[in-house]
Amino acid sequence: MKNFRKGLFTMLVALVGGFVALWTYTHFFETPKIITVQQGQSMRYANLPSGDSNDLPDLTFAAENSVHAVVHIMVTQKGKYYSQNPMFEWFFGDRGNSQQEMPMRQGFGSGVIISADGTIVTNNHVIDEADVIKVILNDKREFDAKLVGTDPQTDIAVLKINVKDLPFLRFGNSDDLKLGQWVLAVGNPFNLTSTVTAGIISAKGRNIGINQSLAGIEAFIQTDAAVNPGNSGGALVNTRGELIGINTAIASQTGSYSGYSFAIPSGIVKKVVGDILEYGDVQRALLGVEIRDVNDEVAKKFNLDKIEGVFVGKVQQDGASDLAGLKDNDVIISVDGIVVNSTAELQEQVNKHRPGDKVELIIKRDNKKKPFNVTLRNKHGDTEIVKGETPGDIFGAKFVAVSDRDKEELGIHYGVKITELGSGKFKDAGIKKGFIITQVNKNAVSEVDELSRIIKKSKGGILVEGIYPGGEIAYYVFGIDAR
Repeated sequence: MKNFRKGLFTMLVALVGGFVALWTYTHFFETPKIITVQQGQSMRYANLPSGDSNDLPDLTFAAENSVHAVVHIMVTQKGKYYSQNPMFEWFFGDRGNSQQEMPMRQGFGSGVIISADGTIVTNNHVIDEADVIKVILNDKREFDAKLVGTDPQTDIAVLKINVKDLPFLRFGNSDDLKLGQWVLAVGNPFNLTSTVTAGIISAKGRNIGINQSLAGIEAFIQTDAAVNPGNSGGALVNTRGELIGINTAIASQTGSYSGYSFAIPSGIVKKVVGDILEYGDVQRALLGVEIRDVNDEVAKKFNLDKIEGVFVGKVQQDGASDLAGLKDNDVIISVDGIVVNSTAELQEQVNKHRPGDKVELIIKRDNKKKPFNVTLRNKHGDTEIVKGETPGDIFGAKFVAVSDRDKEELGIHYGVKITELGSGKFKDAGIKKGFIITQVNKNAVSEVDELSRIIKKSKGGILVEGIYPGGEIAYYVFGIDAR
């Protein structure tokens, strides 16, 4: 009994000592952190979210809403050229042109239905110089499309098919886009119809130098949604299924998708399409300034306190900005409250307007900001709306601005090409379809409205200079009625 009590006492002393030791350790020494990994459980850092699928955006509505409004475009081109025969010209006074048809060429792309009556927007480079344009809907119905109008400067074209009650996309506001925002690219890459890919907005206001047309305008939305050949002219939509861009180009060294794609912002698309439908021609508004980006070199040279805005190198005399009071070396900070930090961003905002519109610019001069109200003007220096010509209005001929491919092949920098030729003075003078007019009465012609203006101001006679697709330079002279 005595031994039992002695053993019990020893045990109690040991337990008390253990508790004292444990209390001392936990209060005066750091307890080690232990991560327990259960069998079959994936390992992850404790401070990261679980990655629950509910955290990802639901893109199904946007995909289902947009896929039926994106069409497949098939184009066919029957190119023609003229071979010059100088012997015929010498003996018979004839230019001796033997017209030959080149092999038929086909291409494909995408387009977006923007109204229930069959109005479609696509890229100009998708349908450029096409003789036949066919539109295939998502339900596999096919229609011949009419070309309503084009704008090479923004690479936009408008088509029309004769059908009603079509699904269409409504325009969203591209100014509201945020970096990292989810978007969908919908189109027909590699002739794979109704393809949807997803990505995020990587950048805005990108100028990538792909548009080589005269005074080309670029302010692309950059995304990492997969876009490939055939996607051109397709839709870039937000998670609400609204059209916020037209997919146009990719950055690639292989010709296929390599990580980045570029879309024309819906703000520009909507304005260009509206102009073509309402006026037959794009109403280009101009500030009348020569601009460049503000960088470290510019900031130091002109003593700018901050690298921001767009630098005005020169204000054109009697232009919109000159009349509003802007000066050389001013810095444009914003347009109607929207901050601009690159020439592309400035172009994007200005090109949403028409001649005669007023915009408020915040200008920094001597490092102090001041507002200016500017009335935008057209390229002719006034605020008039320029209406495009309808087929047959210019001496029975219809024209388009010369394509970049023709410029490169023929070594010219501007011109308008005859696409249709009916009865009239051009045909009577011996001009043939496909002829590219480069000058009229020694005035350079780069757009259809310029040709119209020059002819309307001419009296007595017209001297037309140009070139045929085969490279033959030609001159034509004819009289016009007194005005």
